[in-house]
Amino acid sequence: MSKNEEGKNESLIVNKEITPREVDFSRWYLDVITAADLAEHAEAVRGCMIIKPNGYAIWENIQKLTDGMLKEIGVKNAYFPMLIPMSFLTKEKEHIEGFSPELAVVTHGGGEELAEPLVIRPTSETIIYDAFSRWIHSYRDLPFTINQWANVVRWEKRPRVFLRSTEFLWQEGHTAHRTAEEAEQYALMILNKIYKVIAEDWLAMPILVGKKSEKEKFAGAKSTFCFEALSQDGKSIQAGTSHDLADHFAKVFNVNFLDEKNETQTVFQTSWGISTRLIGSLIMVHSDDKGLILPPKIAPLQVIIVPVVNGNQDVDSAINNLVTALKEKNILYQVDNRDLRLGEKCYEWERKGVPLRIEIGPKDVAKGGAVLARRDTGEKEFYIATGSELSQQVATLLEKIQTSLFEKAKERRAAMDKIVDTWDDFKKAIEDGGYVYAHWCEDSDCEVAIKEETKANTRCLPLDAEEETGEHVCIHCGKKSKSNKRWVFAKSY
Repeated sequence: MSKNEEGKNESLIVNKEITPREVDFSRWYLDVITAADLAEHAEAVRGCMIIKPNGYAIWENIQKLTDGMLKEIGVKNAYFPMLIPMSFLTKEKEHIEGFSPELAVVTHGGGEELAEPLVIRPTSETIIYDAFSRWIHSYRDLPFTINQWANVVRWEKRPRVFLRSTEFLWQEGHTAHRTAEEAEQYALMILNKIYKVIAEDWLAMPILVGKKSEKEKFAGAKSTFCFEALSQDGKSIQAGTSHDLADHFAKVFNVNFLDEKNETQTVFQTSWGISTRLIGSLIMVHSDDKGLILPPKIAPLQVIIVPVVNGNQDVDSAINNLVTALKEKNILYQVDNRDLRLGEKCYEWERKGVPLRIEIGPKDVAKGGAVLARRDTGEKEFYIATGSELSQQVATLLEKIQTSLFEKAKERRAAMDKIVDTWDDFKKAIEDGGYVYAHWCEDSDCEVAIKEETKANTRCLPLDAEEETGEHVCIHCGKKSKSNKRWVFAKSY
């Protein structure tokens, strides 16, 4: 994406044509966002974005799905202040050091200088755990689970729509547990049972699940687990995280409980979240040079019905019968009766990523069917079916599109995976893009050196990584591999 030393916003320009991915992937990404009318830069506030109705509808679907899944496992929603006393953040040394460069600080209110500066939340661990210290008293209160849907502010020097913006939307879950083992298990459960299902089953994005390095983990956490998606240009996108906080914050904020013996114990905690960054991930994983492509399960509009001619009684009757059948199957549809040429309508809906288009004209009605066009492959086929029979064909096709998008992305990622054992092979593999699996000493200085030389960093140590037999050495410095497991490296967004 376009950058300059001043870190100004990337340009979102309304272009009739979408830049091909092979010509300029970054420009293509912005063109798709513009063509699908998903978002725009907030010109009055540097680094922020305006999420337009088409884009926000995708977020609403992600939010609805996630919220339902969390409630099924007993997580309740709450809301906490967006203004956090600076003293709260400074209580945990690693936390404040990690977030200091990104903080937005309020120093005046009501026309007067504040006695203590307030930080606009970059994340809510500190203010939530201050409340936990008052709410948790006994072992009977545990585990304690809370989720918040909110906006956060992290000052970005080089904003990228959906991927990095000064203000963005997310959910952040926070829990307290009796033991360290319970906390770690919960953090991993959120990753594998909630986030992985959302990413793979609903967004059709194959993901890599693993543990972050010490340098890349969340500030103040014992361990950070993540899930990563691979963009079509071979760069990785961290799409969500789940943190094992151990008792680090609990000790600072006095989050304690009385156990069965009436003895005071400190809780162990987790925090975890996904954000509007998922929309950026979705675009980069699935879309093409014609515009946006959306998996049917997460699409705000699954089917667009386009009359070939308006006002034809037979066509209108066929559409009405189809609409009734689609409603019965809970398929999200819209009929485009606008006074535009057929080609213009099809072109617009194609760019907006609607999974399936149905064209019905007088000739189609006379033949007893309709033309169905898939957005993912561009395939068009005439189906001899009407009403409920046609709606079943639609439902079947939507399922095929969902599966096809996942399998295509999975195959693309597999084709870009590389296993290397020498530094020269590593540098070439990183340059070619994709995930590179290599042994590493797990030293932070070595990690910095690798990034300086290749612009790649550790993405994670996969949770399913197998320990290899024999002695293996770091791809860069030659020291002994600490775990004898291969870490994943890649360039990233």
